[in-house]
Amino acid sequence: MNINNNNIISQVANNLYNQTSSSELIDSKLLEPFYYFLSNIQTPTPKDQSKSYYTKSFNNSYIRKDFPILNQRINGRPLVWLDSSATTQKPSCVIDSINKYYREINSNVHRGAHTLAGYATDAYEGARKKVQEFIGASSSEEIIFVRGATEAINLVAQTYGNANLKAGDEILLTMMEHHSNIVPWQILKHTNKIVIKPIPINDAGEIIIEEYEKLFTPRTKLVALTHVSNVLGTINPVGTMTKIAHNHGACVLIDGAQSVPHLSVDVEKIDADFYVFSGHKIYGPTGIGVLYGKKALLQNMPPWQRGGGMIKSVSFDKSTYNNIPNKFEAGTGNIAGAVGLGKAIDYVNQIGMNHIENHEKELTNYAINNLSKIPGIHLIGTSKNKTSVISFVLDGITPENVAKYLNKEGIAVRAGHHCSQPTLQRFGLTSTVRASLGIYNTKEDIDCLVNALRRISRS
Repeated sequence: MNINNNNIISQVANNLYNQTSSSELIDSKLLEPFYYFLSNIQTPTPKDQSKSYYTKSFNNSYIRKDFPILNQRINGRPLVWLDSSATTQKPSCVIDSINKYYREINSNVHRGAHTLAGYATDAYEGARKKVQEFIGASSSEEIIFVRGATEAINLVAQTYGNANLKAGDEILLTMMEHHSNIVPWQILKHTNKIVIKPIPINDAGEIIIEEYEKLFTPRTKLVALTHVSNVLGTINPVGTMTKIAHNHGACVLIDGAQSVPHLSVDVEKIDADFYVFSGHKIYGPTGIGVLYGKKALLQNMPPWQRGGGMIKSVSFDKSTYNNIPNKFEAGTGNIAGAVGLGKAIDYVNQIGMNHIENHEKELTNYAINNLSKIPGIHLIGTSKNKTSVISFVLDGITPENVAKYLNKEGIAVRAGHHCSQPTLQRFGLTSTVRASLGIYNTKEDIDCLVNALRRISRS
């Protein structure tokens, strides 16, 4: 049956995404009947956003207006959000995109025979395309939607790891890893009898490359490392480390949860085999994340979860599995989350990752220079190549009490082990205060933190 739905689709699409970008358009093959049964669907012509009002200069005061949560007061003081490593705040455009999706489009994706299913699929697969372009992947098939970086690492451990790592094989992990990039591999240590070897770091919180190279043996099969430490802020030389690993025949997984919001990432230039990140760390919603994997690896990996969406055919005797990326996306995905992540990528692209990177590195240096002058403070993680994370302790005051005092001043920081206990153990600590930055932070925010800490240190 031929039904002309072009006008309906264009009208709804324009209403939902009045600031769409070219990456929102999806490959023509995604409009085949395999996904849904509507014919001749066309997405609206995108507006030209090659010129952004952010590109001439980084106008931080203007950007702050995009984040409604920053307008509120905490304990009678203006909110100073210095906990972006835990989660970033969301710009209005992301919040609105999710709201409009549920108000005007809400439908399941793929194979639906009606108009809204068609556009929901367009939006979902369009978000996948945006992610592909944002991190420099060669194909949208290499982008798997998951709940977050943690789930992505578990997926790789339980599929690639289970299939390829045998008793006596070795995994190298840095001493600055988040627990999410340790615990999944420990499961294989017990089930597959693999060996985990820590990569040492120096007193500044930097990988000791010479020691890293010495750890490789013919049994080393995988290196899993963070791009940016969530405790130290260190930017690891992932390109160099990946090249060394590949020279030894090892596969590389990179945890990009703390790098994608702050640095330009090109997975092909890095030559990462796997790269993971979480949407809520890059101004998108919670419950959505990304696993990038090289196509050949993903094609050869067994599926992780089974059920609807990841199968081609099912009988009571056997099932055959779908192609990537569908093979790894069992069940109904977080469609609205993907839409929100796509809009968050639009937002940071509009500002420009180069502007974000420069702003946050400048702000990090400003914070370090001023915090280091406070009597009794000890900064943890002093690499010259770091961004957006400042951890510290104050003599005579627990990190938890420091954080409680700062909260009274309206300043949100994190206190604890930050899900990275081996990192703190390296420095003889069990807890630190962590201030972490985003695009909305200013020097005035840092001044508020510094002044409050001076008052604490004098008390």
